[in-house]
Amino acid sequence: MSGDTPVGEFGPYEAVYADPEGQSTAARQAKTAAEYGFDGMVVRTREADYDRHELADRQGIDVVRGIEIDAADPEGASGAVGNHRSDCTVLLVRGGTDALNRFAVEQDRVDVLARPFEGGGDVNHVLVKEAVEHGVRIEFDLGVVLRDDGGTRVRKLRKLRKLRELIDYYDAPYVVSATPTSHLRLRAPRELAALGEQIGLGADGVREGLAEWGRLAVRNRERLSDSFISPGVKRGRYE
Repeated sequence: MSGDTPVGEFGPYEAVYADPEGQSTAARQAKTAAEYGFDGMVVRTREADYDRHELADRQGIDVVRGIEIDAADPEGASGAVGNHRSDCTVLLVRGGTDALNRFAVEQDRVDVLARPFEGGGDVNHVLVKEAVEHGVRIEFDLGVVLRDDGGTRVRKLRKLRKLRELIDYYDAPYVVSATPTSHLRLRAPRELAALGEQIGLGADGVREGLAEWGRLAVRNRERLSDSFISPGVKRGRYE
C-alpha cells in the first residue's frame, strides 16, 4: 500500500524506532514490516533519515512520519509539542511518569500517549476520561511483555490488564505496538494478536489497536491538507 490514504478497512500498522534511536534503519524496518504483513508503519524517531514516499513505493506499505517527544517533565514536553506538531503526521508524547501521562492526555495537539508505564507511571480513570475528551490515544506497549521478565513483567502485565478494563469502560481511543527498536524485534500481526489473547487483551482488541495507527494517520493527513483552513476548521464553499 503505497498511497497516502488506504482504501476500505484498515489493516495493521506498527510504530517503530529507527536509527539513530533504534538499531535498524527505517528502510530495514519497512522491509521487515512488509514481509510480516503490515499495511503501514509509523516511524517515531525524529532524526531518522528516510524518504517515506520512496520507502512506500519500494516496500508497498504506507510509511507515516511520526515524532515521539521524550522529555523530562511536562514543561519540556510542552515546548517540544509546540515546536514539532507541524513537522509530522502523528505526534506522540512518551509518558512513564504520572506527571507526563497527565500532561499528554490533556493536550489536543497530542495524538498518542506512548509507553505510559515506562518509568513506573500509571493510568487511572481520571486520565482515561481526559484522553477521551481530548482524543488522545493511549498506547498498549506489548514490548514490555515480549522483552521483560520476572517481577517487572508481572507488574506491567497487571497494569496492561487494568488499562484494558478502563479503555473498555470509557470506550477510550487506543493503539497497540510492540515498540520495536530493531527489525529483529518486529512481530507479525498474527503473533501480536495471539499474544493479546494469552494476556487478556483479546486478539480482536490487538487488531483494532494496530489498525488505529492507520486511521489516525489518514485523519491527520486530511486535516493538514488544503481542505482545512486550520486544524479542525474545514474549508467551505465560499472560502
